[in-house]
Amino acid sequence: MQIITSLGQALFTSFSMFWEILWPLILGFTLSGIVQAVVSHQAMARTLGCDGPKCLTFATLFGIASSSCSYAAVALARSIFQKGASFVSAMAFELASTNLVIELGIILTVLLGWQFTAAEFTGGILMVIFIGVLFRLTLTPRLVQMARAQAEKGVMGRMEGHAAMDMSVSGGSFFSRLFSGRGFTAVSHFFVMDWAISC
Repeated sequence: MQIITSLGQALFTSFSMFWEILWPLILGFTLSGIVQAVVSHQAMARTLGCDGPKCLTFATLFGIASSSCSYAAVALARSIFQKGASFVSAMAFELASTNLVIELGIILTVLLGWQFTAAEFTGGILMVIFIGVLFRLTLTPRLVQMARAQAEKGVMGRMEGHAAMDMSVSGGSFFSRLFSGRGFTAVSHFFVMDWAISC
């Protein structure tokens, strides 16, 4: 009887832990899919065309709402850089999307507490600020041109191709794009691809 009770408790604990990790991932991948479905790479690149605080703030916010997959972050940063985003903003986006994403913040809060999450997010924001200042002081136009030439080669890692594709829905308001048939399809595709590449 004690063995059965212990086994039941172990199964309950395992299921609780599974659920505590599963729902933030589902929420995060859904939010990421929504952002990717309604915000085109071209629109992101236009918004992130400068190196100033405003562009770095938007790059950080886009990163927070994007996929937590590091392959996707690299590919998307390269894609928006190719389409006109500044190098500094593209790197800030990449840092934010690997260190400040919503689902990871929720998981950290559930498993380790809000203090750890606050430290993680504070550190992530400080990294974005640091990289912005460092690049402003050291990055030359020649280095940026070399980075752009490398990005234009289109050399992709084996697992990052999906993030470079822009399946966003254009035309109409945010909600009309989101709730259209194409919007639902795009969100579901992004969700499944992010899930497959991250899990």
